[in-house]
Amino acid sequence: MPFGDTSPRVALTDLDELWFQVSGTLCNLECTHCFISCSPKNDAFGYLSLETVERRLEESRSLGVKEYYFTGGEPFLNREMVPILEKTLEYGPATVLTNGTVLKPEWLERLRAAEEASTYCLEFRVSIDGPTPEINDPIRGERTFERAMKGVALLVEYGFLPIITMTRTWDERDDGEILGDFRNVLAEHGYTRARLKVLPRLKIGAEAQRTCGYEPYERVTPEMMEDYDSSQLICSHSRIVTDRGVHVCPILIDSPDSLMGATLEESLTPYPLRHGACYTCYLYGAICTNPSAGARE
Repeated sequence: MPFGDTSPRVALTDLDELWFQVSGTLCNLECTHCFISCSPKNDAFGYLSLETVERRLEESRSLGVKEYYFTGGEPFLNREMVPILEKTLEYGPATVLTNGTVLKPEWLERLRAAEEASTYCLEFRVSIDGPTPEINDPIRGERTFERAMKGVALLVEYGFLPIITMTRTWDERDDGEILGDFRNVLAEHGYTRARLKVLPRLKIGAEAQRTCGYEPYERVTPEMMEDYDSSQLICSHSRIVTDRGVHVCPILIDSPDSLMGATLEESLTPYPLRHGACYTCYLYGAICTNPSAGARE
């Protein structure tokens, strides 16, 4: 910790979730709010191989990991993504975060069979930032709304019920209207049991350029942590594997101090909440994980 840093530290109480930055920072889209600035040209972080993932899965057994998450970039740019998910379903429940624009029927056919053969579930989270092209496409790119909705329809066709995640780029008071419109649009595409999750903006990466970064006062202080339930913070129960090693959380991989070690065992130490993004997590809880039964959907 830097000299004079008084940031509160959060202990890893249990390693419940293990994340994989499976496609690094490479993505077929270039969203203007991406907190790690993923794009077709950003190779700051690279792909993870099936062999690497399997090694980490085996390492996770003794640490009590309960579920696994796969993110990027766009995970399905990794040519081994389908076998990676098939292998993961031998270890526990898996969730893959995707933009939904590159899905193929033959992949989903294999993944449907893998889930049916497993005692664990496979979840998809599809990022679509609004119920219309007018809201979504300025953020995610031309015609991405149309392409993502086709992906959602394909998932539903193969029996999956994806969680639709959207970053709030509108006034919070409009949540009810936006969610209602989204449910109607999804129903028109055959998804009548829509699961929706609204995410706050993370003012780092591309989003800091699109709008603004964090103000100096937007930091977690020791006083703020008094009587606060730290289990609401993802760093108290998760770690993420990249091609560089194990980092504290999916949001901060671009920060050099987020690298916790080369192995899962080395990553189990406390982490100081010194970043602006920690402030967002403090306000909203573990925004990266799937909604719990009691969460708003």
